[in-house]
Amino acid sequence: MMVTLKVLVACGLDVVFGDPRWFPHPVRLMGMMAHGFERLALRVFRSRSGQYVAGVFLALGLPALFYFSTDWMIQTVTEINAWTGHILWILLGATTLAGRDLADHANHVSRALQEGSLDNARQAVSRIVGRDTVNLSEPDVIRATVETVAESTSDGVIAPLVYLVIGGPPLALAYKAVNTLDSMIGHRTETYQYFGWAAARCDDVLNWVPARLSGLCLVMAGGLRHGTGLHAWTIFLRDGGNHASPNSGRPEAAMAGALQVQLGGSSSYDGVAVTRPLIGDQRQSLTRTHISSAIELMAVASVLALIILLVIVWL
Repeated sequence: MMVTLKVLVACGLDVVFGDPRWFPHPVRLMGMMAHGFERLALRVFRSRSGQYVAGVFLALGLPALFYFSTDWMIQTVTEINAWTGHILWILLGATTLAGRDLADHANHVSRALQEGSLDNARQAVSRIVGRDTVNLSEPDVIRATVETVAESTSDGVIAPLVYLVIGGPPLALAYKAVNTLDSMIGHRTETYQYFGWAAARCDDVLNWVPARLSGLCLVMAGGLRHGTGLHAWTIFLRDGGNHASPNSGRPEAAMAGALQVQLGGSSSYDGVAVTRPLIGDQRQSLTRTHISSAIELMAVASVLALIILLVIVWL
């Protein structure tokens, strides 16, 4: 019962406060540590095998460091004062959830479009996507935002929630370390082809179940909010594999089906055009309102996932 209460309070803190920039967020520390190790490793290890070994060390070492240090910190504080330990558990747990921050960023894009400033919308969306945004059209800005909300419903909200429920802040922060490494070095580029391999594979493994849970919850959210549950389920099954990632396509397909739009297609990354398979049927053209609808579906899906996880814990 205490774990359930702490999870609920952590979720509440994320909803109310999000990610204040003045707060020393663990993910920023993860990024700084990973960047420092990356610079050193890529200078020292020039061979393929050396970069593989260095990448494995980072992919396993950083999550392990955060797991054991967080566990030690919570246990130490709890031994001094139980209630202070509970508070620390809640605060650290809240830092692993990114629902409010994601919604705020997506809303910034939406507001810029509503105000008629495509340039501001491009700048806003550049903060949450990895693709080139300078020349995006309005529909492309909307598509990029909806795709990011869908994918981040899994790796920014539901996945850390899964690990928070089953293993507390230590496991949730270990997951965040893996996810952070994947976003930094888990790319199929010349620089990270070998060094980032382990980070990408670890992220694939840890997100396998959460991505599918996220897709199912988005399907249910589409049924509850828009009456599109059956269509979302169809697209989830049909197009969930239409993505280079074994996981990202699942929530994107469910979101596309729930909104009755089409995602995927052409994008540019560092000046290189990339064409992804299409996801969903274009029953509707993408409009500004789809951003707010995607945020709403993310919120509903997150609540559904929380209920499912807590019921499993109670059983």
